[in-house]
Amino acid sequence: MQFKLEKTCPGSSARAGKITTDHGNIQTPIFMPVGTAGAVKAVHIKELKEDVKAQIILGNTYHLYLRPGLDVIKNAGGLHKFNGWDKPLLTDSGGYQVYSLSKTRKLNENGVIFNSHIDGSKHTFTPESVIDTQRIIGADIMMAFDECTPYPCDYEYADKSLDLTHRWLERCLTHVKETEPLYGHGQSLFPIVQGSVYKDLRKKSAETIAGHNADGNAIGGLSVGEPAEMMYEMTDMVCNILPKDKARYLMGVGTPVNILESIALGVDMFDCVMPTRNARHGLLYTKNGIINIKNEKWKKDFSPLDEEGTSFVDKQYSKAYLRHLIRSQEMLGGMIGSLHNLSFYLWLVGEARKQILEGSFVEWKNKMVRQLAIRL
Repeated sequence: MQFKLEKTCPGSSARAGKITTDHGNIQTPIFMPVGTAGAVKAVHIKELKEDVKAQIILGNTYHLYLRPGLDVIKNAGGLHKFNGWDKPLLTDSGGYQVYSLSKTRKLNENGVIFNSHIDGSKHTFTPESVIDTQRIIGADIMMAFDECTPYPCDYEYADKSLDLTHRWLERCLTHVKETEPLYGHGQSLFPIVQGSVYKDLRKKSAETIAGHNADGNAIGGLSVGEPAEMMYEMTDMVCNILPKDKARYLMGVGTPVNILESIALGVDMFDCVMPTRNARHGLLYTKNGIINIKNEKWKKDFSPLDEEGTSFVDKQYSKAYLRHLIRSQEMLGGMIGSLHNLSFYLWLVGEARKQILEGSFVEWKNKMVRQLAIRL
């Protein structure tokens, strides 16, 4: 994997770049739809390519490891062959699931022992086994195994957790060197900056991660309940330390406003379940603000979902019709809403890139963040 920085925007740290992988190029800044179990919920692969115009999607190591299991994925020839997605693919390491399963897992120096949320069976993740799993999945970009600390989190715990994450990273890097990709395409490993919301720990972690000269770097442990301003402060500080010639990935973020503000701080890559999860509950993101389609006010509104639509569904279906589908719990409602929201997210980062290249990002961003936060 290679990253080429194409342009930075005056007045901010916003940047446009290009990531090159064996499965194709990615223009940054970019949003990556989340395909937890090898599928972006309610969206066909064909729609992801042609309508959403996704350039890269995610798979989830923990979920894919449990179901369908590594034997199935390996026999299929990797996740690309299994689900039919022939563009770049990123997998997380399972570290976030370690965080979210805190009541059913035991963490030690070697790794994490946890119980499956499906059947209660016991499993172990180590830095080495997580790399092996991501080799079998076949992701173009793999994540190092880390511990994602909760918020709030006391300093002593965050400090010990960070040191453990850094020791695990060394083991991940060693195991990557000792193993080979399985399917004939390259795989890159991104280390993850941790440190909770403590400036000295974030600085220590960012400097440690920068020193490994990886193909790209991730920022984890944010968007877990801390105030947005605190997230921006940590992100800004870390981006000023991480190498400028490497891609930066802010994990699990976020709202359209979060994404634009983080682009301004120098982030290149984003992912979040929010556009699809919220769509299934009737929350739509548009250029003019946020729509709760279940509200009574849309019952007889036969105008398009978004007058300045970013997807074919925006002009094909009315607000009244989508409201009917969502309130009736018709599957089609979640499908239409997901297509709309994902298309909007990809339009947003694409427009941000255009504004960066034209040198007008700051003014455009300041205008957009005011609009995007409005409840219509």
